[in-house]
Amino acid sequence: MTSRKPMRMLKFGALFSPLMIVAMQPAQAKDRNVEVTPYLEVQQVLVADLKNGSDVLTYTTVAAGIETSIQTRQAEAQVNLRYERRFFYEDDIGDDDILSGLARGSVQVVPNVLALEAGGIATRSRIDIRGEAPSNTVGNIDNVTQVYSVYAGPSLSTNIGALDVNANYRVGYTKVESEDTGILPPGQLPIDIFDDSVSHSASASVGMSPGDLPFGWSVGAGYEREDAGQLDQRFEGKYVRADVTVPVTPTVALVGGVGYEDIEISERDALRDVNGDPVVDNDGRLVTDEASPRLLSYDEDGLIWDAGVLWRPSRRTSLEARVGRRYGSTTYAGSLGYQPNENTSLNVSVYDTVSGFGNLLNDNLASLGTSFSSSRNPLSGELNGCAFGQTSSLCFNDALQSAASSSFRARGVNAQLAYGYNGWNTAVAAGYSRRRFFASQLGGLSSVDGLVDENYYANLSIGRQIDARSSFDTNVYANLLDSGFAGAPNVLALGANAAYYRQIIPGLTGTAAVGLDSFQQDGFDSELTASALLGLQYEF
Repeated sequence: MTSRKPMRMLKFGALFSPLMIVAMQPAQAKDRNVEVTPYLEVQQVLVADLKNGSDVLTYTTVAAGIETSIQTRQAEAQVNLRYERRFFYEDDIGDDDILSGLARGSVQVVPNVLALEAGGIATRSRIDIRGEAPSNTVGNIDNVTQVYSVYAGPSLSTNIGALDVNANYRVGYTKVESEDTGILPPGQLPIDIFDDSVSHSASASVGMSPGDLPFGWSVGAGYEREDAGQLDQRFEGKYVRADVTVPVTPTVALVGGVGYEDIEISERDALRDVNGDPVVDNDGRLVTDEASPRLLSYDEDGLIWDAGVLWRPSRRTSLEARVGRRYGSTTYAGSLGYQPNENTSLNVSVYDTVSGFGNLLNDNLASLGTSFSSSRNPLSGELNGCAFGQTSSLCFNDALQSAASSSFRARGVNAQLAYGYNGWNTAVAAGYSRRRFFASQLGGLSSVDGLVDENYYANLSIGRQIDARSSFDTNVYANLLDSGFAGAPNVLALGANAAYYRQIIPGLTGTAAVGLDSFQQDGFDSELTASALLGLQYEF
């Protein structure tokens, strides 16, 4: 279960896939395993600016949250939700509200045939990759905004004779609140900020596994659309393709596919003033010219193909690697899943996709399983960027590196390793993401067209159950951000925190935590802050 305390982080589902859990439970427990833990927190926090040597901020936090894990024959779900109210004592800082959470669920409407899937995330994202990179988001912070994204839809998987039939549909909604980017490097203008979008995704396929024939095959089609509020942007993609799987040995198969794809991204122009400059509203977003014709920012259609190899030496190991042609250039994709035992899980993915901000968040949520573990920053209470599961793990760093409104091509690699044994819980994540933005040269975002930004990240967390009543955890992170804008320096963010938890009486736990966070950028004063926290949490 997701939690700030290691003693509860892996209480359920963090190190075991749903199938493994069912297999290990006694027969009478297979039908139902439900844990619901509401809690209340009160904390006192101190934040000191070590670089300038003068600013010391104290505030009180009152928070309420719920952690839920459900595993039954008909439903699987994991929910972690936390609402926090911060009370500041300085006159120039207003009180603050923060909602954060991560959820995934699946309900079997028709057992083993039709399921209803859903997911959601509430977190914070950087606005502009050129600006500040604060980790401990306390006080009058710049360049950080609240993000919400949810999706839901049915998923069908059945057999008609020897045919495998699959279909799914989802609808999603993503919202980014308006905040200030703060000070940017000299000569840099603010980017347009994502507002909200509604996205749709549908796919269907029919095929056969190797057996009746010496090879497996499938034929499928898909459709995606995202309608964004900013400049009435529209992403629309559709494809049809056929795939084959040719076994070479009992553990190795050759895979490949060919098809046709058509992707079109368009927008409207921004409203212009008398000087011909785009008009910006009070939230820093461009105002849409509703009378403008649609302007193409990306239009790619034609033959797509890929080929590769699939290696599955056991149920615990799977490797797939492909190379092909898509999006008008060579593409690479792959995945590695390795679970040598019930204590260890390694997941690696290489991806290449064209998407919008909302679509990418929904895709990430949909690929996260219903049994996972994630951690929170013990000082800010906010979710860290990665979730770890036995069969699937992922990090949201690629989607949340900035909240630019334009669609983009995203390429990168993510790797996550989780290990737990004898009271120790360790998780490591690292990755790289590269985005190339699309915008019409005739519209208000012409300066963004062709821009490439890059993000390198690494996270390490280590937790230990000391005894039946106490535990600790530590977290270390690093991010290197390259905006791609000419004249804009890179931003390096580093930090570490540690927390100790002690059960005082059943249900009541005390917390003590410390942290150190910094970011550095050429041309700006670097920032180094120290934080300390004392708190109480009561579980009902």
